[in-house]
Amino acid sequence: MPAKATRDAFGEALAKMGERYPDVLAMDADLSKSTKSEVFAKKFPNRFFEFGIAEANMVSTAAGLGLSGKIPFACSFACFISSRFDQIRISVAYSQSNVRLVGSHAGIAIGEDGYSQQGLEDVALMRSLPGMAVIQPADDLETEGAVEYLCSHKGPAYLRTTRQKLERVNRDGYQFRFGKAVELRPVGKDAVIFASGGEVYLSVQAADLLQKQGLSVGVINIHTIKPLDSEAVVDAARRTNLVVTAEDHQINGGLGSAVAEAIAEAGVGRRLLRIGMRDAFGESGSPEELLAKHKLDAPGIAEQIRAMLR
Repeated sequence: MPAKATRDAFGEALAKMGERYPDVLAMDADLSKSTKSEVFAKKFPNRFFEFGIAEANMVSTAAGLGLSGKIPFACSFACFISSRFDQIRISVAYSQSNVRLVGSHAGIAIGEDGYSQQGLEDVALMRSLPGMAVIQPADDLETEGAVEYLCSHKGPAYLRTTRQKLERVNRDGYQFRFGKAVELRPVGKDAVIFASGGEVYLSVQAADLLQKQGLSVGVINIHTIKPLDSEAVVDAARRTNLVVTAEDHQINGGLGSAVAEAIAEAGVGRRLLRIGMRDAFGESGSPEELLAKHKLDAPGIAEQIRAMLR
């Protein structure tokens, strides 16, 4: 199966779910071609709403529709939709409206568009809101499963998708289970990597590189960052020497922070390596160049783990 961006998988899945769920609506803020909500719009033009460059209005309207029994998917770039934090905090989260916020073009791997378009703080913001679910799929199968799940989920949720194409990490027949981690490589005695989104496949590659060098490294896919599967995280942490997190996001407030909180609260004393953007802004460059510079590609992940294990 060829690699596919999770934004493409989202657009296709939403259009498919629109047939089964008449209350599903799609909304966008002048970026439907990029977020891929246009796929739904073409199929259900009377259930699609274009707001132009007015994300605050979109989020507030979505909140009202969610409280009225509809299932709105409000879409924009991750950096733009999370910048409407005030409306999300009060109108969506505080009201516990049934809104699905969809942030595409997440992380530095979107490439040349640069920091102004790169969502790098969105997970931290969404995690901070009471009752907000946070989901970041690792491939097209997981994205389709997540979208289907969100059509029946109760309460607000944030779905994070990629511009870049992702290789599959799950097998045909994969079933998405909200809030449940997925073990892709058995927990290794040397280390375990908890990864999310685009970093999952790269972490699998890194684990394979390290295995060739005699190191035992497991990989666990955390598609649901909130609520975190704390039981799986703590269990894996107890069985290894080094806990690693990998995310295309700031290391503060994202997956790394969630895992650190879980193992600290459980009293698991393990070394922790958080791989991500270390208090740095994004920049313009090809996805490959940027991932390599910030050591978020497979060789970079492997290098950091080797150094920590020494």
